[in-house]
Amino acid sequence: MARQHGQGAKGPSQRQLRVGETVRKELSDILSRGELADPELDGVIVTVPEVRMTPDLRLASCLVMPLGGQDGEKIEKALNRVAKYLRGLLSRRLTMKYMPDLRFVLDTRFDDDDRIGSLLHEPVVARDLDEDEDQSDEDLDDNDKNA
Repeated sequence: MARQHGQGAKGPSQRQLRVGETVRKELSDILSRGELADPELDGVIVTVPEVRMTPDLRLASCLVMPLGGQDGEKIEKALNRVAKYLRGLLSRRLTMKYMPDLRFVLDTRFDDDDRIGSLLHEPVVARDLDEDEDQSDEDLDDNDKNA
């Protein structure tokens, strides 16, 4: 039986995770040292929480977030504009057969978590959640009576 690679139901491979973490570490180091001469990125602290690699390791999707979350889209566009330069800096630091192309994406996971949390605490949703808990308690009581 042939072994399948990629991000199916199993998730990324150990190699993808290892290469992604290596690229993330070096990219964070480059951005923290201010090695870019772009005026839009000058003085901006950018965090790189995660780098996701494609199965063939040719494309790295870099999740980025400027400190404080200010001007996120502007920073994302600026990073995508200097992606080839960053790729060159990475190639001097890493020894890989192929240096992956870099694609920068704004990391919105924390904002999404906050939005979902606030939605779950709204009175209408909280009422529905309480009804579900009451329903499951009644089901448990019925099962106890039948046993």
